[in-house]
Amino acid sequence: MKQKTPRLLRESIFQQARSRCGYCQTDIQIVGPVLEIDHIIPEGAGGETVEENLWVACSSCNRHKGSRTHARDPESGRRIRIFNPRMQIWSRHFHWSGNGTQVIGLTACGRATVEALDINNSEIVAARSRWVGAGWHPPKN
Repeated sequence: MKQKTPRLLRESIFQQARSRCGYCQTDIQIVGPVLEIDHIIPEGAGGETVEENLWVACSSCNRHKGSRTHARDPESGRRIRIFNPRMQIWSRHFHWSGNGTQVIGLTACGRATVEALDINNSEIVAARSRWVGAGWHPPKN
């Protein structure tokens, strides 16, 4: 049964995440309130609604992640744990393309996450292009 995240815990998670999707780095200041709380280990897989298991995700990344905890690395074909934004450092697994519109996976974890979460779908890449033009993207830190 899906448990509602208490308001104070939700606010704390958003603050820790700097109101940015832990996977694609989409910022709430750009997209508005389409960021949501993600269970890193999904509730259906036994994940609890506790701080250590929660982070912020945009609705697209969260929808694509669903109940998965692992995905295939497109390079090696190995089954890899999806990136954990609470425990792992984004810049060690990903970087931005030269024009700032696509997330590039640097590691097996990064590549598997980019593919599994469809982080570079055509709609978000088009939006990122406009955000780059406005000077809002990619995030500086």
